[in-house]
Amino acid sequence: MIWAALSACIFSSGCNLALAGPVARSANAAATTAPVAPPAAAQLQARVYLFRGALGPIFSRGMDRLTKRLEEAGIRADVYEFTICRLIADQAIRDFRDNPAPIALIGHSMGGLCALTFAGILKSENIPVSLVVTIDPAHASPKVPLNVERYINIFLSDSVLGGGDVVAEQGYQGHYASFDLKEHEEVTHINIDKMDSVHEQLVTAIAQLATTPLPAKGDAVPLRYVVPSDAPLELWDSGTQQLARSGDTLQRLAELNRVPLWSLTQANQYSDGAPLSAGQRVLVPRHLAPPVATSAASQPKR
Repeated sequence: MIWAALSACIFSSGCNLALAGPVARSANAAATTAPVAPPAAAQLQARVYLFRGALGPIFSRGMDRLTKRLEEAGIRADVYEFTICRLIADQAIRDFRDNPAPIALIGHSMGGLCALTFAGILKSENIPVSLVVTIDPAHASPKVPLNVERYINIFLSDSVLGGGDVVAEQGYQGHYASFDLKEHEEVTHINIDKMDSVHEQLVTAIAQLATTPLPAKGDAVPLRYVVPSDAPLELWDSGTQQLARSGDTLQRLAELNRVPLWSLTQANQYSDGAPLSAGQRVLVPRHLAPPVATSAASQPKR
């Protein structure tokens, strides 16, 4: 209830909280609802907005570390307090109209709630969001809006401070992947934003946003996983349906697609050794990748 009341104040236009965090320019320009043209090829460098949670300078330092890693990779990135979410969204609208580059939003705890609210503000301005990543977001977090092309949630379903099991708005056709780390006892709400392996995967994904074409709408199948305690976190974008051939098993399909067997047994709820019927649909996790990484030479052979 505290988080719900706080977020209602922060993300409404009438809230009068003290502001903190870097602000590039004034946020008083008038908004427009005119549709925005797709970004031109020469303007495709992604812009990343990151948001800390409550007491961010103390507990959400992982957002600062990730910002630094993004900057070292040549990606424009800035980190803010979640309390100025709407202010930064207004600035992002103006920046996008000046230079329509891909937008990525990342937030921890209340910063995750902010990232989704931020995406919703951009939706009202017909501005697409290439990627939203929430890291153990607050329970009061809104749904994934329809303008988000790729959404990833990394959370702890048994977390009191976070635990937001975010779902998408009805009609969502983007890429959706949810990873529950509740079986990883070493991960807590306080350190979940500081996982180096997650940072590395996010930097790679964001660096490739401009050159990674999205498949046709409706092609992506949502993924929802509880990551086993002995398994590393691999950030797939979504799932895709494959048709089994005669004699196939989940074990064989896992090997062919280079994914762990547990990901197929959990997503499909089939026995790992049971034979599959020819034509049976199997959900397989996947990474979106630039065309050079998905050439015929790199595809698993059948």
